[in-house]
Amino acid sequence: MKRHLTAAALALSGVAGIATIAIATPSRSVAARTTEQTRTFAIGNMTCPTCPISVKTAMSRVAGVRTVKVDFDTKTAVVTYNASIATPAKIAAASTDVGYPAKLSSN
Repeated sequence: MKRHLTAAALALSGVAGIATIAIATPSRSVAARTTEQTRTFAIGNMTCPTCPISVKTAMSRVAGVRTVKVDFDTKTAVVTYNASIATPAKIAAASTDVGYPAKLSSN
């Protein structure tokens, strides 16, 4: 309701000859999406179906990581993260540090 009144007030002030400037500011969720990235990592040393749990846990603990999906069959992890907080190097290091070497996949 407030936005409708503001828009009406701006429209009326323009009619009255008063110069107005409309400034659009993106919402916080839009800004967050612009820095969000999804990258695929090749994961080494995964030898059993429970290995992905360790990889997911380690990568998820990196500040800025939103989601981690590890696929044992393809030996990959797809990670969505806030690029203004996390980096692929930090995410890969987290997995590597727990015994599962990770590197960005060329896919």
